[in-house]
Amino acid sequence: MTPLHPKLAEITQRIIDRSRPTRTAYLARIRQYIKQGKVQRDRLGCSNLAHGYAAMPKTIQIQMQQPNVPNIGMISAYNDMVSAHQPFKDFPDWIKDEVQKYGATAQVAGGTPAMCDGITQGYEGMELSLFSRDVIAMSTAVGLSHQMFDGALLFGVCDKIVPGLMIGALSCGHLPAIFVPAGPMESGISNKEKARTRQLFAEGKVGRDALLASELGSYHSAGTCTFYGTANSNQMMMELMGVHLPAAAFFNPYTPMREALTRYAGARMVQGIQSGSLKPLGEMLSEKSFTNAMIGLMATGGSTNHTMHLVAMARAAGVILNWDDFDEISSIIPLLIRVYPNGQADVNHFAAAGGLPFVIRELRDAGLLHDDVDTVVGRGMAAYTQEPFLIDGKLEWRDAVAESRDTGILRTVAAPFSPDGGLRLMRGNVGRSVIKVSAMKPEHFEMEAPAIVFNDQREVLAAFERGELERDFVCVVRFQGARAMGMPELHKLTPPLAILLDRGFKVALVTDGRMSGASGKVPAAIHMSPEALMGGNIGKIRTGDMIRFNAKTGELNVLVDEAEWNARDIPAPDLSKNTHGIGRELFAGFRAQTSSAETGAMSFGGDFA
Repeated sequence: MTPLHPKLAEITQRIIDRSRPTRTAYLARIRQYIKQGKVQRDRLGCSNLAHGYAAMPKTIQIQMQQPNVPNIGMISAYNDMVSAHQPFKDFPDWIKDEVQKYGATAQVAGGTPAMCDGITQGYEGMELSLFSRDVIAMSTAVGLSHQMFDGALLFGVCDKIVPGLMIGALSCGHLPAIFVPAGPMESGISNKEKARTRQLFAEGKVGRDALLASELGSYHSAGTCTFYGTANSNQMMMELMGVHLPAAAFFNPYTPMREALTRYAGARMVQGIQSGSLKPLGEMLSEKSFTNAMIGLMATGGSTNHTMHLVAMARAAGVILNWDDFDEISSIIPLLIRVYPNGQADVNHFAAAGGLPFVIRELRDAGLLHDDVDTVVGRGMAAYTQEPFLIDGKLEWRDAVAESRDTGILRTVAAPFSPDGGLRLMRGNVGRSVIKVSAMKPEHFEMEAPAIVFNDQREVLAAFERGELERDFVCVVRFQGARAMGMPELHKLTPPLAILLDRGFKVALVTDGRMSGASGKVPAAIHMSPEALMGGNIGKIRTGDMIRFNAKTGELNVLVDEAEWNARDIPAPDLSKNTHGIGRELFAGFRAQTSSAETGAMSFGGDFA
């Protein structure tokens, strides 16, 4: 292997130095629990234990009372509305059956909500989406707080669910943990056809029947959506962080391989506890583990949402990341895959071409990945350069393919799609934001145009329908941040803005809200930090202000006299329509104390990090 890239070593050391006080404090906290003994429930009183055993079959109760019998807690995000989570229904029974073979027991410790951004896009429920991550974290902690468990298996896939599970598990970081995915649905209609129908609908050229038929052809069965958005970026990061079994992410649900991998996760957990080879999650995940996740995000053109979620997950372990880290890592990590929205392939095509084992091997061999990390299968990332096969009913891992099976989807470090990664930092007198450039055309990187300011995405859609946006402009949508209204995704803006781009206009978006993890075609400086309601300068922009937008240099400036700019006030928004209904009133406390987007948009107060 090539020695570690010196710039990567420098960035990582900066993260280690920055994180030293918080990381040291975190490790001290979890080690207090580790010192209390190997079997967690040994500390509980007889009445406490009786409550924990009561619902179990008598034979299992007897087994659980024996010393040194591991009991595994399962946290599940199962529901049968969200396609990605419907397959989790069978996982607890598989796990319980499997761990019995190794002299252990398992219980469902708790459940978490799992909402689907695809369902709530553009509607009131989307304003609960970001903070559902924090609810999931708390639900996970509640489930594990019974202290009946010696390890945790976590079942989740989608956007907020995996980050929430990770944050919750790290609050109980004295326990070992393995994340157990369910896999993507099989491929439906092509992404090109789906995008074409959406655009035709936005232009009024086809009706709702045609649109619905197209969408049902794309989202058609159990499993994760097959585009490379936040959910599949989650799965990539869990592999790069070593908390999945190697190459577990992208096998379809309801296949023999998926059941075998799920069962093996239970077996590995028990064997790791019994042998002492599986480290507690909070110790296993280091600064280098989180850096590897950032590297994976850049190498695969992953979701912009993880500029918040990865920051929040890292902080739960006392590791402090910021957007400078993302930007500098992006500058040295080549883009190795093209999957929709960065291309036309889906994750099934990517897996067939070589998948994550190929990507990890390429990065590792080029000195672009930390190998001195712990994972759920041992030390180092070598195991993650292999993929599993089911041979006579038994799992066997073999080396990734030597060459990409489709260089239009997957490439080597020596011949990448781009010499740098998919995310960049934008900065200037408006604030700090991020932009996904991996799906943008070169002619859209630079522009100067007047701003048109909106306070709601519905205002943008209405202006488009009235024909008022047929021009070069920067679309500024403010008061969309976590403090203002829960930071909903503004995915509904993509079709009309993309139409304007296709008509030859220079168009860009600047917002303190989020875009979908599947976004990227439209130049979009998003997650503007600080947000308008926290005094961010995006609130000072006025319609007609000239804006210089340069995704090549990362410059984002309003071209207004400095004295005038400094003297401007931020208008008070009318958010009365966003405070109640569909549960939004229950999240008032979350909105009131959330941190900025760059610090993870976290509602947890105090010294969490």
